Amino acid sequence: MDYVEEAMKRKVWAVVGALPRESKYGYQIYRTLKLNGYTAYPVNPKFREVDGDPCYDSLSSLPVIPEVVDMVVPPNRGEQYVEEAAKLGVEFIWFQPGAESEELVEKAKNLGLKVIYNTCVMLETDKRK
Repeated sequence: MDYVEEAMKRKVWAVVGALPRESKYGYQIYRTLKLNGYTAYPVNPKFREVDGDPCYDSLSSLPVIPEVVDMVVPPNRGEQYVEEAAKLGVEFIWFQPGAESEELVEKAKNLGLKVIYNTCVMLETDKRK
């Protein structure tokens, strides 16, 4: 089953590791989603806003449960978000290149999440233009 295709059809996303710095992937991914018609929420407890939008401390603090959680944090910081996504009933978790580890991918699968890795959201968005 192609989870990439399924996930790209979902319109509500959270970007864990979104940043207010334009040169960083966390910002670029968040902005790409927004510019392509997705409702995206930045999640990063270190910042109050990203691209003029409120930034949230956790997935639980979002106003809605996202359909896809896009991970742009190192694997050692990702475990708590994987667990939180599973508890909230999120369907898909997408590990950006560098955000995944074998252990974290297996954990996400074992928690019942549909897991995507080895591809970038920005690349997949560009393919659909």
